[in-house]
Amino acid sequence: MTDIKELILAEKANISTIRQVLHKIPEIGFSVEKTAGFVADHLGSIPGLEVTTGIAGTGVLGVLNTGKPGKTLLLRADMDALPIGEETGLAFASTHDQMMHACGHDGNMAMLLITAGLLAGLADRLSGTIKFMFQPAEEWPGGAKPMIEAGILENPKVDYAVACHLWPALPAGTLGVKSGIMMSAASVFDVEIIGKGGHGAMPHLCVDALDTACQVVNALQRVVSRQLNPMSPSVVTVGSLHAGSVANAIPEKAQLSGTTRTFDPEIWANYPKILEPVIKGVCDAMGASYEFKFTQGYPPLENDPDMVARVKESMVKVVGADHIKEPESSMGAEDVSFVFEKTKGCYFWVGSGFEGCAPLHNSRFDFDESVLLLGVETFVRVSLDMLG
Repeated sequence: MTDIKELILAEKANISTIRQVLHKIPEIGFSVEKTAGFVADHLGSIPGLEVTTGIAGTGVLGVLNTGKPGKTLLLRADMDALPIGEETGLAFASTHDQMMHACGHDGNMAMLLITAGLLAGLADRLSGTIKFMFQPAEEWPGGAKPMIEAGILENPKVDYAVACHLWPALPAGTLGVKSGIMMSAASVFDVEIIGKGGHGAMPHLCVDALDTACQVVNALQRVVSRQLNPMSPSVVTVGSLHAGSVANAIPEKAQLSGTTRTFDPEIWANYPKILEPVIKGVCDAMGASYEFKFTQGYPPLENDPDMVARVKESMVKVVGADHIKEPESSMGAEDVSFVFEKTKGCYFWVGSGFEGCAPLHNSRFDFDESVLLLGVETFVRVSLDMLG
C-alpha cells in the first residue's frame, strides 16, 4: 500500500512551483480571471476530474466521482488577493501593481490543487464523490454564497465540507482546530455626513461635516463598551474617513466606513439597529444630516463538533497529538461559513508562524512553503478516513 507521507513529500517541488506562479498574479474580488484560468487548467490536467468554470462569475469546481456509492465531501480554497502593494522582496513577488497575496490564498490554492491530484490517484481507495471548490472574493464581498446559489452543493448533495487557511499566529509544524465558533460574523457599513461648507475662518456660518464625522467615530467606539453585553465579544472599527481638500475650508461632506465583528448571531443581525441611532443622534446634535448603508456580511464560522472529532483523528496521523492546537476564536471572518450553514463543516488552521514573521494582510507576509504539505496531508487523510 502506498505510504501517504512519501506520496505527499514527493510533491514538495510541485506545490512550491504552483504557489509561486499564483503569487505572481494576485487578483481582487471576483476579478480573478488569470487565477481561475490557472486553477481550471491544472484541474483539467488531472485524469478523472470533471471541471466546471464560470460559477458565480469566476468560481471553479472540480468533481471526482469514484463511481462507487457513498457520501459527498467538499474541500474548499479561496482565490482572491488584497489591494496591498507587496514589500517582501521575493524573487516571485507580485507582478500586479497594488495587489498581493498577503493572506496566503496562493498557498491555500496550492494545497488544494495538489490534494486534487493525489486523491484522483487514490480513487480506488475512495467511495462517493469529492468536490474541489475554488471561490473568488473571500476577502469581500464574498464568493461562497453566490457559488452555493449556483448549485455547487447539489448533484450530488454535499454531506461534509472541510477548509483550511494558513495561520501565522500558530507556529509552523502545528495544526489548529476547535469545535463551535472559530471565526466571527462580519459586516461593513458606510456613512456620508452632509453639512454646510464654507470658509474656515467663519465656522458659525457652516455645519462642519468633518467635525461631525469625528464625533460619530468617537460615539461608535462606545457602542461595544456601553451598549453590548461584555460577555459577547464584539468589535466596531471605523477604518476609513475622508473629508475636505484644503486647509482653509470647512467641508460640506464627509465619508466614513467601517466593519463590525461578533460571535453572536443576534448581535450580527441587529447591528444596523444598534449603529444608526448613534449616528443619527450625533448628526442631529450637530445640525447635519446623513446617509447610512449597512451591508450584512458573513455569519459566524461554526465547526460541527462531530466533524472536528473526525478531522482531529486524521490530524494525529499528520503531526501527532502534541502538535494539534485548540486556538482562541478569531475576530477574523470567513465566508465558507455559508457552506457550513448547509453542511457538516470543519475549518482548520495550518500553522505558518516563525520568529519575526509578518501577520496576515501585511505587505511583508510570507511563509515557509514546507507547511503547505501538512495541509495537503490533512486534506488527503480526512478524505481517505471519511470516504475510504
